[in-house]
Amino acid sequence: MGFNKLTEAFYKSTPWPDPETVVGPLVNDPVFLIFYTELYYRHLYALTAPKVEQHFKSYENYCKLFNHILSNNDPVDIVLPVHWAWDIIDEFIYQFNTFTLFRSKTVSRGKNSADINLMKENPDIWSAYSVLNVLYSLTSKSDIVDKLKKAKQVENSKPVVAGNIYETLGYFSLIGLLRVHTLLGDFSLALKSVDVIELKKTAFFNRVPAAHYTVYYYVGFSYLMLRRYADAINSFSHILLFISRTKNINRSPQFNAVSKKSDQMFALLTICVALTPTRIDATVNTGLREKYGEQLFKIQKGSSKDALQVIEELFTFAAPKFISPSVPDFAHPAANGNPFSFHLQLFLTSVASVVNSPSLKNYLRLYASLDIEKLKKFLEVDTDEEIWSILVNYNVQSLQFAWLDGNQVLTNTSDVHTVLDGELVLITEKKPSRKFGEWFIRSTVKNFQLQDTLRRV
Repeated sequence: MGFNKLTEAFYKSTPWPDPETVVGPLVNDPVFLIFYTELYYRHLYALTAPKVEQHFKSYENYCKLFNHILSNNDPVDIVLPVHWAWDIIDEFIYQFNTFTLFRSKTVSRGKNSADINLMKENPDIWSAYSVLNVLYSLTSKSDIVDKLKKAKQVENSKPVVAGNIYETLGYFSLIGLLRVHTLLGDFSLALKSVDVIELKKTAFFNRVPAAHYTVYYYVGFSYLMLRRYADAINSFSHILLFISRTKNINRSPQFNAVSKKSDQMFALLTICVALTPTRIDATVNTGLREKYGEQLFKIQKGSSKDALQVIEELFTFAAPKFISPSVPDFAHPAANGNPFSFHLQLFLTSVASVVNSPSLKNYLRLYASLDIEKLKKFLEVDTDEEIWSILVNYNVQSLQFAWLDGNQVLTNTSDVHTVLDGELVLITEKKPSRKFGEWFIRSTVKNFQLQDTLRRV
């Protein structure tokens, strides 16, 4: 039986035996005890809210684990299943995020002086520097970056990660860096961390469903924060289509977490599609309309105030829990900022000038040329300066960096282009060709399903 099945059978609502007082005296194997302790605290974090001492002990055990792997001159003789290697990196970052949020809340409330003093005396425990140091050390020890770069240059190259513990942990550490840098608010560095990983069906992270979802969620979110909405739409659409096709056959223990992450990505996709209307896969579009069709309509058709309110609600639900890279000011709790509020306001400020674009585009589609005065009446604008500002902003917002044939280029993501000629707005619209092949395939599948249903009746 595996760990999850044993937990479900015997420790569903209680912690596993304590590694120090129960298991430690019975086992004379320090390496086994390190891995058992990692599982013990992983289960404890999922079961309840740990105390500050338990946060510290879990961190100390991770230090023992990574020191054992990194400090040996000779490779350690340990073979880990791919899923377990991912779980170690994933849980390490999750506990770092959990402790950082716990510390911020405890300091801001100022009620538990004993916990506050303990955290004040140990500022290096679960610090952003120590976590990043572990992840970068694992990637350096495994030399995974150079190996992935060389593999890119060779067609049909052999898999870079072949089961070696260093290569596996190093590979997943790159995804961990993507996640940590996103949580810290450095979205460019987050994307750069996985620049050597090709997002394709044969990528190594596809072997672990949780890693698969994590990559596309954080890549898509980073593109969203960098105002690269077209790339964000591609990222979210890809993984949401995959989830929709495998949800009936992939019932892993993390299914509920994946379901929630799917809802979050639909919420973020709603924002992207509202800000940069584009055609997406029919299956994904159906799911989006079912879950967030009303919110999408409000953003595109409602007032600026209503649109921003909906965007704020979707962002609050779907964004990761941002953290600060620095230790909080214990002496002046009121001086500590809220990282989530900071990024939320920053994002709302960046999209405030874009929320009028969908309604503007709807009017532009009706004309080949449009008088400035008529457009002012449509948009309920009083002065020429305001309408010029809206048009210039529309053209600027349409320019985004996006991937095109393997290169990042500045491209116009809008299908409606405008040019100001005196008192006239000249409009050209690029109409995408309909993909009849996809429609034919979907209709054929529905036809076969209907025939099967009729035969059973």
